[in-house]
Amino acid sequence: MTCALCDTDGGALVWRGEKLRVIRADEAGFPAFYRVVWNAHAPEFSDLSPAERSDCMEVVTRVEQALREALQPTKINIAALGNMVPHLHWHVIARFDWDSHFPAPVWAEARRSAPASELAAVQDRLPAAEAAMRTRLETTPWQA
Repeated sequence: MTCALCDTDGGALVWRGEKLRVIRADEAGFPAFYRVVWNAHAPEFSDLSPAERSDCMEVVTRVEQALREALQPTKINIAALGNMVPHLHWHVIARFDWDSHFPAPVWAEARRSAPASELAAVQDRLPAAEAAMRTRLETTPWQA
């Protein structure tokens, strides 16, 4: 059996730790769509030990904090679905009140077109957001 998240990073690699990695997903209309991926194959959150679950959520939290700081989104969406790829990963998505689907989930039907200028402005701020993620993930004694 092949697994897309075992065989590839699954997107643009932002940071890799021993247990987890952060990638930017290529999701049209959502430039600040990130995934926190457990490096070893595990289909469900409950497959992890309590310490591993804590490490996982700490990475999710730090990614959220970096996105909030760098992008000032209207909301951050966090989800763990894994229906298409049964490999543990968390979606961490910066949402804006002007995005094509807001306030509905990114997987719902679009309500409008997102303004190109707003999408470009977010895209321009992603390097700073990703630098903040790496700083938050690398500057403590804790390493996942």
